[in-house]
Amino acid sequence: MYWQEQKQADSLVAPDDIVDVSFVIECKTLPVDHAHSLSQAIQKELPWLPQTKSAGIHQIHVANSQNGWMRPEKPDALLYLSRRTRMVLRLPKERVEDAMALTGKALNVDGNDLKVKAGAIMPLTTLTILFSRYVVADKEQSETAFMDDVAQVLKTLKIDPRKMLCGTQNEIHTPDKTINTRSLMIADLTVDESIVLQQQGLGPERLLGCGIFIPHKDIKTLRPDDD
Repeated sequence: MYWQEQKQADSLVAPDDIVDVSFVIECKTLPVDHAHSLSQAIQKELPWLPQTKSAGIHQIHVANSQNGWMRPEKPDALLYLSRRTRMVLRLPKERVEDAMALTGKALNVDGNDLKVKAGAIMPLTTLTILFSRYVVADKEQSETAFMDDVAQVLKTLKIDPRKMLCGTQNEIHTPDKTINTRSLMIADLTVDESIVLQQQGLGPERLLGCGIFIPHKDIKTLRPDDD
């Protein structure tokens, strides 16, 4: 855990040079570890993605638990998607119109049919607590060392980390390698810092959903000695 006192956030409106594009999808199931297959299916339709700075593909998530169902941990287990589940790309605004070419496409994600419907532009948040489910990390690295490295990278972005919480480890599998990740919450950012972190992301493998930050719930009730 990394914990310093809060500074007051600046009052800003998020610029629109980087946005999320949220697509309604029709898809019954996806494997838990679908990042590579989803990325490849999207890149097949949008071949310019790998060369696009700041582009990212959010992994598709469902609630961890609902109606007695618990999110499975095995990579090949299936997630059951609801009608509210969305597929989201983070993109520079000049590529948004190009990305809308996904509308109406049928993607094959590891043998699962995913039909892409209407897309909508979602601005980045001005909230100052952000969370990334997957940040690339050395599997042998301690939590303290990981957060020290993160703090150094954030400072290169002119972000002064005051409160950080490191969470679960996860593996993303591709045909060529296994990528180890950790979840990470960063709190008490200024609005300026929050926007920069969302725009720039943290670490590599953005097209596999890594280093992409989203807003998170308040953690003011947490103490530095909490687990």
